[in-house]
Amino acid sequence: MTKDKIQITDDSGTNREAQAPVIVSASRSTDIPAFYGDWLMNRLRKGHVMWRNPFNGQPLYVSFAKTRVLVFWTKNPKPLLVHLDELDAMGLHYYFQFTLNDYVAEGLEPHVPIVDTRIETFRELSGRVGRNRVIWRFDPLMLTDTISVDALLCKAKRIGDELAGFTSRMVFSFVDLDVYGSVKANLKKDGVSTREFTGEEMHRFAKGLSEFNRKWKFQLGTCAEKVDFSEYGIEHNRCVDDRLMAQEFGDDRELMDFLGFDNPPCHDIFGSLVRKDTKSRKDKGQREACGCVVSKDIGAYNTCPHMCRYCYANHISFLVVKNHETCLRNAQKESIM
Repeated sequence: MTKDKIQITDDSGTNREAQAPVIVSASRSTDIPAFYGDWLMNRLRKGHVMWRNPFNGQPLYVSFAKTRVLVFWTKNPKPLLVHLDELDAMGLHYYFQFTLNDYVAEGLEPHVPIVDTRIETFRELSGRVGRNRVIWRFDPLMLTDTISVDALLCKAKRIGDELAGFTSRMVFSFVDLDVYGSVKANLKKDGVSTREFTGEEMHRFAKGLSEFNRKWKFQLGTCAEKVDFSEYGIEHNRCVDDRLMAQEFGDDRELMDFLGFDNPPCHDIFGSLVRKDTKSRKDKGQREACGCVVSKDIGAYNTCPHMCRYCYANHISFLVVKNHETCLRNAQKESIM
């Protein structure tokens, strides 16, 4: 469904074939709102972006001609707030996956703003776009020599108490060292001793979170986790979420047609959304346990100056600095890298 192709003219005047996704992810690979907001707005005005495959470096062009929704992934959306009026004027829908962890004492996120500042930004953004369109992520959950399950619960409670009333959803995941070998290697290189969660530890965290949630009243969800926590009222989340889009943007006929819903969307007697067809919209490019619907990511690896120790998308620090400086020098360029 992101494979629809159209013809565009790139910045050099060359005709190109481009994907034309309805949903754009911005981005799982880097923090576009924090560092590349000006670049993104320039590309939206131009109508296309060039994306490079992180595995083979091959360029692929992406047109915004059919784009209806931008899903932002960020640890600091503050720099993007000045552009929200223009995004609205463009007729684009958007919502935020806002990762707000507390690893300050451990130095695992060395270049993110302090927790209180991020909480303030979260509240400001919620007031601007609505609590349903700012999702709180505590992601990934990590165990180290100094971080226990109880410590993680304390960190989550401190933030959750401040965000109650400013979001309707909280999403979490456990660090996956087996899937991301480079993360394990980078943490070891930085002298961070960490390990996988045991099943008992996962359940202990989930149970503790559900107890806090009696006060918060969030919808709790896990990101790409196979473990079932339904006994604690925790669901398997969809971060690129057709249900949220139907709830928030249900009057957009093109978007609802793409997602397979009526316009406006209909619900059955149990409150579940009713589809017009049985076609799967799951993003096959994501992990098996991921519930996201299909989208096109436009980010790039080795470009996020947050320099989080556990990041799977940053491999070489000096390349991150170089790529970021290059993009800042030329915010008009077609790709981040």
